[in-house]
Amino acid sequence: MGETIDSISSSTHGSGIEEDPNPSFNRLPSESSLGHTEEEEEELNNIQLGPKCSIRQHLEKDKDDESLRKWKEQLLGQIDINSGEETLEPEVKILSLTIISPGREDIVLPLPESGDPKGLWFTLKEGSPYNLRFCFQVTNNIVSGLRYTNTIWKTGIKVDSTKEMIGTFSPQLEPYTHEIPEETTPSGYFARGSYSAKSKFLDDDNKCYLEIKYTFDIQKEWPSD
Repeated sequence: MGETIDSISSSTHGSGIEEDPNPSFNRLPSESSLGHTEEEEEELNNIQLGPKCSIRQHLEKDKDDESLRKWKEQLLGQIDINSGEETLEPEVKILSLTIISPGREDIVLPLPESGDPKGLWFTLKEGSPYNLRFCFQVTNNIVSGLRYTNTIWKTGIKVDSTKEMIGTFSPQLEPYTHEIPEETTPSGYFARGSYSAKSKFLDDDNKCYLEIKYTFDIQKEWPSD
């Protein structure tokens, strides 16, 4: 989770199959998580992207192509290019992270401005469906290829590493939201307990807008209110 947790595979409890003491956090693969080996990831990180452009330069490019010009104006329609200093670097601020589970009040996770959350960040009930919702704001310039990565450990062993592509966004006053498809926490004795995790929000240039380390629990029941 982010910036949240990614789902763990359902346990085999009651099926006659021995449970894995280190259950893996499996999920339906998103397009961004398919077909990338470690070598391919390294090659992607070494790709030299083109020079960055300011908002004004984005609009002036291909200005003779009317359809492209209109598309850019629609994309950047809320930005006044004549006000303020032109900036090449986009800025993304993660405003909130929320866990949504049917029949429960939304769990809005506090984001400490300085450092990582202290102690247990949240607790989920085993076998429960949930979604993770990001709310974020983009300023200064277009952010390209914004993505969320999450790695989870249990008893010191890595049990999951996933990526979620969020997209490319223009700067605007109103915040954006992105919701990850529904997942289900695992169930069974070995799935319960404490986990540690590290989440990041990065763009195509591997600029990190938020890195957060935290711990969470999966228990038999939801925590009492």
